Amino acid sequence: MTCLLPLDLLQTGQSADVAELHGEPAWVTRMAELGVRAGARLRMLRAGSPCLLQVGDARLSLRGDAAVQILVRPVG
Repeated sequence: MTCLLPLDLLQTGQSADVAELHGEPAWVTRMAELGVRAGARLRMLRAGSPCLLQVGDARLSLRGDAAVQILVRPVG
């Protein structure tokens, strides 16, 4: 089983499955509305702060403080 990492540790080009989100319930709900929820696959398009993610057909930019609240399981 692959260990969980904070999203901000993914490198550009890496894909991962979202495992857990931590934070205020309203923020977790907003992330789910944007497609970032447990089980979702994402791809890091640009690492750093802010990072740029591909989630489904959408691109999403997150600051570092948000990226550490999302735990992912790298794939591939």
